[in-house]
Amino acid sequence: MNNTLYTMGIDVGSNFIKLVLMDCSGTPSIIGRHTEKIRKRNPSQVAEEMIQSILSANNLKYEDVAYLASTGEGDLVKRKRGHFYGMTTHAKGANFFFHDAKTVVDMGALYVRAIKVSEGARVQDYKMTGQCASGSGQFVENISRYLGLSIEEVGDISMQSDKPEISSGICAVLAETDVINMVSRGISTPNIIKGIHLSIAGRIIKLLSSLKAESPIILTGGMALNKGMLQAIEEQLQETGKKFIINTSPDAIYAGAIGAALWGGYRHMKLKEKEAATV
Repeated sequence: MNNTLYTMGIDVGSNFIKLVLMDCSGTPSIIGRHTEKIRKRNPSQVAEEMIQSILSANNLKYEDVAYLASTGEGDLVKRKRGHFYGMTTHAKGANFFFHDAKTVVDMGALYVRAIKVSEGARVQDYKMTGQCASGSGQFVENISRYLGLSIEEVGDISMQSDKPEISSGICAVLAETDVINMVSRGISTPNIIKGIHLSIAGRIIKLLSSLKAESPIILTGGMALNKGMLQAIEEQLQETGKKFIINTSPDAIYAGAIGAALWGGYRHMKLKEKEAATV
């Protein structure tokens, strides 16, 4: 008899859907993971196809999964058993990567959230940028597209900068106008990209200071995989004299999905305990 407790977490973002399959029967571990760009497709259909694909790859049926939990725009997931708010899932995901995490920075497509967490990955406080701010993953992707770059190239190109030009616009529209002016003035692509990274890094550090963040600080979300962004944060820390310890994980983009799967496993066990007590 297979006593494995399978849980699944799915994080539906504005651009990407992230999915993980986990074994929560002992020390939690990731069995499978998958990311899919939504493009112009129906997110509900994309999510369903991803779920079927990861089940098939692991010779499982939907009935074998004890709990399917969603986060993000999770209302689009048809067969979920429960939904968890993004801050709680990113806090749990960061805790999975680093058990001593005290602050989490969710670097998402629409905004950046700095989250103070307890030892049990419970959210204690948070600060976040506004959706119109130019400090988001979507803004970086829009500028990259305008400059003829793929989002995967941005980090390496940023690190080639020798004289970064920092955008002055706080609003994304004004910042994009700044970038257009930079191109017309002949500013190089690496210097434009590095300037954007430094601008976003500065806002992240201000969020952390406002939150009175404690180290270690764990970066999650897609931008946490951007090497140029990480370099910019380190440079801004040195310039401001902040002593924050920053960490991230190769699975940072899956933090929300991992957190959803873990909270799903926790809720499943609590429901089983309640049923047993009732019996």
